[in-house]
Amino acid sequence: MKRFVRILKILLVTAFWLFLWAGLARLVGRELLLPGPLVVLKRLGELILTADFWKTAAVSLLRILLGTVCGVIAGAALAILTARFRLLRALLSPLLTIVRATPVASFILLVLIWVGRDILPSVIVVLMVLPVVWANVAAGIDSTDPLLLELSRVYRFGSAKTFGRVYLPSVMPFFLSACRTSLGLAWKAGVAAEVLTVPKLAIGRMLYESKLYLETVDLFAWTVVVILCSLVIEKLLSAAIDRAGCQRKGAEHDPR
Repeated sequence: MKRFVRILKILLVTAFWLFLWAGLARLVGRELLLPGPLVVLKRLGELILTADFWKTAAVSLLRILLGTVCGVIAGAALAILTARFRLLRALLSPLLTIVRATPVASFILLVLIWVGRDILPSVIVVLMVLPVVWANVAAGIDSTDPLLLELSRVYRFGSAKTFGRVYLPSVMPFFLSACRTSLGLAWKAGVAAEVLTVPKLAIGRMLYESKLYLETVDLFAWTVVVILCSLVIEKLLSAAIDRAGCQRKGAEHDPR
């Protein structure tokens, strides 16, 4: 019943905004300025039937996911190293602050000097994801119960066992939260990098060309693609995280 109410609520909210969009489009009366939802949906259906659409979406998705994975691995590794070596944390902390404070557009223009435009979106995603994962994982390590660490030393757990039994349960909620946050940030930063650098086979390129040639319907259609891809990926990740959490809890309560 709760699930039905939740779905009904989502449908009603979606219908409200679609009707509002349609009303504003009708009020404006110019498709060039604001196309209606039916026109955009029709154009989206036409795009989906083309092979270039799927190639473009797949390449953009691959770029962003590659950058996300690299950023997560690098961020987690740096968090572990800076937790182990305090001097390294002191040296790298200003760099973390600079990366988090610098606008995405500035990074895109700076990195474009050093790398090609086809791989630049992935590099930008790494730079956006890394600080989030680094900060969250470091916070998880710092919040580990010192009594459990003392207990692990008393019972001589060893490094591997201490990591699996003490650090991992403490860090995992922080890590999963960082992954959720990073994914949305990565998708936005990756598409923004594509818009500014215009690589081949990129959703950002299609957005740029739609704006350049005043193809407002196409601009809206590709924007819908960006939103849908972001939502689908986020839902899949959340489902995977929830399932992994349930399995971990089940393993912890397994009497065997």
